[in-house]
Amino acid sequence: MTDGYEDRGATATAQLPAVVARVTALGERLGVPQAEVFGVGRLSVACGVPEAVVKALLAGRPAGEPDVQARFLQRLGLLRRTRLKPNGRKYTQQEIADGAGMSRQQAGALINGDRRPTMEHCDALQRFFRVHAGFLTAEDPEALAGALQRTEQELLQKLADRERAAAGAGADQDPLERLLQDHGVRGIAWRAAQLPTDQHRDKVAEWLDMLLESVKRPES
Repeated sequence: MTDGYEDRGATATAQLPAVVARVTALGERLGVPQAEVFGVGRLSVACGVPEAVVKALLAGRPAGEPDVQARFLQRLGLLRRTRLKPNGRKYTQQEIADGAGMSRQQAGALINGDRRPTMEHCDALQRFFRVHAGFLTAEDPEALAGALQRTEQELLQKLADRERAAAGAGADQDPLERLLQDHGVRGIAWRAAQLPTDQHRDKVAEWLDMLLESVKRPES
């Protein structure tokens, strides 16, 4: 543990292959090109992991920046390059400071790597750039897995819509129920029980809430 960051290394690394396998299967079932599903540039922007590391992780090779400070600077630099103002310009240090509720000196020290960030700094910067919690701190395998889980949700939505359209009004089984059964939801409770902390299980519950909201059954 460093500066309040939780080291999840082994768990995050073990999680990624399973997510890749599920997304691969969904993409094939939908007929979506793998180059689109696993677009390295898109995934890099979504999770903050450098493209070279994304490629290595997707290929099953160990990769990633183990140092928290270096990882923070990589992600913050990517945010400054890709999350721009409406006029297409980068946010200035003063604008970042004002938006994150800190002094210009604090913002400058964080951006330049002269000060180690606290969780409060990370939370404030993530809110300013409108990215999810953990964007600046998650280990590279965990960050990539999170981006792929969001891709998985989008693909599940598309698949549920297709299944519903194909089933029609006279189908014997609700298409959403069939989709969830096919995707292994019956095993979610068992898998959740294997997770190391309540925080991880809370993430599962949050993911399920989002999924159920996005593909809820049509009203009768």
